[in-house]
Amino acid sequence: MPAIPAATVANLRDLGTLPLGAGRSVREGLVFRAGQLDRLDPEDSVVTGLGIRTVVDFRTDAERAERPDRVPAGGRLVVADVLADFLATSGLPPAARLKTLLSDPALAEEHLGGGRAQAAFARTYRAFVNTESARASYRAFLTELGDPYAGPLLFHCTAGKDRTGWAATVVLSLLGADEKTVMTEYLSVNPGVRQAFAPLIEGFTAQGGDPELALALIGVVPEYLEAALDEVAVRHGSMEKYVREGLGVPDEVTDIIRERLTVHAA
Repeated sequence: MPAIPAATVANLRDLGTLPLGAGRSVREGLVFRAGQLDRLDPEDSVVTGLGIRTVVDFRTDAERAERPDRVPAGGRLVVADVLADFLATSGLPPAARLKTLLSDPALAEEHLGGGRAQAAFARTYRAFVNTESARASYRAFLTELGDPYAGPLLFHCTAGKDRTGWAATVVLSLLGADEKTVMTEYLSVNPGVRQAFAPLIEGFTAQGGDPELALALIGVVPEYLEAALDEVAVRHGSMEKYVREGLGVPDEVTDIIRERLTVHAA
């Protein structure tokens, strides 16, 4: 799943063409994932050519205030703050304060060294499943995707890897992608996010920071996604029940998503 080479949007990808088994694949040109859109240039023909009609922003209030989205012409913005409830009880997670942590190796080591980064990400991923703000946000996302008259949709967070990665996992799972495809797609963002944050990583290590800690913060690993999938299994038993009962998305909306996003081999 190579990144779309946009000059002003990081980590931009089309879920289209991913295999779903039995000769099926994800339809191209309808659902895209990315990092934040604060640098989007309306003259970036790669992005404007996608015809984006809806942007779903999973970021927090603070993230949006600091770097507001530039929505493509003709598009509308849907705010879906996944982490609102998690912030109220646990504070800002590593995924939402990457730049602060990577600018101060001592602070990063104090709070997230010794395996604590991995544990913090696992807690955050479980919160994608078990907090009300996350359920409302992913319900809103799937509702937009299940609009039979909707045009192309783009969803994103800050780096486009964690909150966005879970959204992609839910969609692909509903469409029938197998575990290997889901995990491969999830991990495929690593080169893009590492490239986007390369200056911060270099500065972090130049100040004596642990490069492994930097990569734990910047990238994604199977254990992060597995934490959310385990939470689904424990609470709901299956992705289907998570979407129906946990998110409250009606079966008819799920059916439309499958119909819209699935291509059958001739």
